[in-house]
Amino acid sequence: MTDNLPPHYHEPEGPYRPAADDWRDLFADLAAGRLAVLDELYDAAAPRLYGLALWKTGSREDAADVVQDVFVRLAEQGARLVKVRNPRAWLLTVTNRAAIDVTRRRRSRHTEPLEECAYLTVAADDNERTLEGTQVSALLASLPDTHRVVIYLKHFAGCTFAEIGAIIGVPKFTAASRYRNGIEKLRKLMEGRDEA
Repeated sequence: MTDNLPPHYHEPEGPYRPAADDWRDLFADLAAGRLAVLDELYDAAAPRLYGLALWKTGSREDAADVVQDVFVRLAEQGARLVKVRNPRAWLLTVTNRAAIDVTRRRRSRHTEPLEECAYLTVAADDNERTLEGTQVSALLASLPDTHRVVIYLKHFAGCTFAEIGAIIGVPKFTAASRYRNGIEKLRKLMEGRDEA
């Protein structure tokens, strides 16, 4: 999954909960022109941004392109970054929008089917969990994008419903409703799989 990301990428471990003050400090440094902190911010943010972009686009190549685009946009913001109150939400919002743009542009070209994208990966030496991860990935692929993205933001990016709503541009109650509906659809799909 990580072949297309620059070498700084590492697999995320558990839900993502950055120290908001640390990120505000990094954004302040960037606003002051200290671009050297981009590496530190990349190390902290790239895995989650890549995960969101992958869930949104279904393409490893496109997801890596989205992450690069987000960091280019970040570097171009300059002094405007001082005004960003929630850097994590800002980065996830920019990632979501960039992934939407890539998906729209891609409609005219051939890509790998979304069902072939592994939303969940497991260590290669655990065959039983690898099979389970593959099966759950297939179930996630069958969910509408609106539900799949909210599930990612809640479980893997550690966002609140208010943050999710801001990131995807809907009220927090809509984000919560999409999450509940997505989890319910996923639960039904898993029950159907177990009965088969």
